[in-house]
Amino acid sequence: MLLRSGDLSSTLTFVVVAALVIGVIVKRFIGEPLNARDTLIPPVVLLGIGVYSLTKVHDISAVDVLWLVLGCAAGLAFGAVRGTTIRLSDRDGHLWQRYSPWTLVVWVVSTSVGLGIGYAAHYFGVHPDARPITLSIGVSLLGEATTLTLRALRTGIPFAPERDRASGTSLDDLRTRLRR
Repeated sequence: MLLRSGDLSSTLTFVVVAALVIGVIVKRFIGEPLNARDTLIPPVVLLGIGVYSLTKVHDISAVDVLWLVLGCAAGLAFGAVRGTTIRLSDRDGHLWQRYSPWTLVVWVVSTSVGLGIGYAAHYFGVHPDARPITLSIGVSLLGEATTLTLRALRTGIPFAPERDRASGTSLDDLRTRLRR
């Protein structure tokens, strides 16, 4: 079966976004410093890509918008719940975050609900391009970041400083985290 260029582009986007999200999840299960940039930038970038994708869809109907709002509301809610399951601690005088088993449970349930909403939207004839995966993930991560940031601020522990990205490699960072 041959793929059209739009299908190939969508598949490639999905694979790249999935790989990045899986990378973030793995890093957060290992545990990492909680700094504002790493908490807020991923959802903002994914939201931007998702909104940009929507601007390319020319025939969005009211039904499409309704399903889009429903999906975003569910993603935001599940993200906010997921943000309550993340363990916050003080390490070296700064905030540290680590996903818990409950975080994984919420990821699985929210993904299942998202797939269910997507299937129902398809059944009701929603335009496939009116449901960008980047927007869904971005909204979910925004819900998580909002809850997590509010919880972090209540601890009174300062956010971790920004890392000097030139000082070490990702592999060095991973080794350091695994030793702790």
